[in-house]
Amino acid sequence: MKNLFHLLVLFLFIICLSSTSIEAQTGYGGHKVKPRLVRCRDPSFGKCFLFWFLCPPECPRTCLVDCGACKPVCSCNLPGAVCQDPRFVGGDGITFYFHGRKDQDFCLVSDTNLHINAHFIGKRNPKLKRDFTWVQSIAVMFNNHKLHISAMKTSKWDKNVDRIILHHNNVPILLPTNEGAMWQSLTAPLVTFKRTSNVNGVLVEVDGIFRVKVGVVPITPQESRVHGYNITDEDCFAHLELGFKFYNLTNMVDGVLGQTYSENYVSKANLGTSMPVLGGLHKYLSSNIFSTDCPVTRFGVENERVSKESEAVEYASLSCSSGMTGAGMVCKR
Repeated sequence: MKNLFHLLVLFLFIICLSSTSIEAQTGYGGHKVKPRLVRCRDPSFGKCFLFWFLCPPECPRTCLVDCGACKPVCSCNLPGAVCQDPRFVGGDGITFYFHGRKDQDFCLVSDTNLHINAHFIGKRNPKLKRDFTWVQSIAVMFNNHKLHISAMKTSKWDKNVDRIILHHNNVPILLPTNEGAMWQSLTAPLVTFKRTSNVNGVLVEVDGIFRVKVGVVPITPQESRVHGYNITDEDCFAHLELGFKFYNLTNMVDGVLGQTYSENYVSKANLGTSMPVLGGLHKYLSSNIFSTDCPVTRFGVENERVSKESEAVEYASLSCSSGMTGAGMVCKR
């Protein structure tokens, strides 16, 4: 009877959508983008379970449902997010920017058994002292394994063409282009690649260590005009939007994003500005995408100060009372 009720609600919802004009958002090339439909998939939230929502106007294609609050939230506003001209939301819930430099690699997370680097692409703006930058790829090292996730260089964006490239231990992972397609490793720790959409969206998880939701997106002409990126038809600067969740991090963790998960971390960004920027670029610079040689590296370091009891801690599970806009969020673990 309960399933019949859910089917009836879904049927009525679809009827309403078909008879109601949904305001579309401007996407790549000026095309209108209809907001994506998302729903809560956690059955422990009975009243919200399988209930459909439209993504908010500010993120029509990149949102998920906060089952506890029973409302859609922008993925790029959640702890662990790395999006745009790199805009980070730390494990402490505070939003900040780290621009790095184009064509260089930086350490995002470094812990005793996990190291994540990012390769930045970008353009030089003669009016500024910094580059416009975006994350083009990430490399993940854990145990004796490595992953590489990247966005393919693209001139003209086509939303129906897959631009995501996946590697596990230097072996290409070729997923069928349909939502739900999955690949898993045969050895521990279990590594899973799963498509979250037909193209340009995957969930990557290493059992007991971390997971990341990955999307490949372009710089749209509208974004280029608003921010002065001066993007041409030669390259739309396809890049990654990332949403991390970590398990079993130690208090030694460091890196642009990783340090924000340490218990004693105090934000180094200037929170008194509308655009808090994290400096100290040299501390996070790596010699290449697979290197663990950044000055703040923790990878492979024996951590005797962390007790075994702390190993079951799960990070990036914060309750946030705000943060859809502005410089940060108020969050509690």
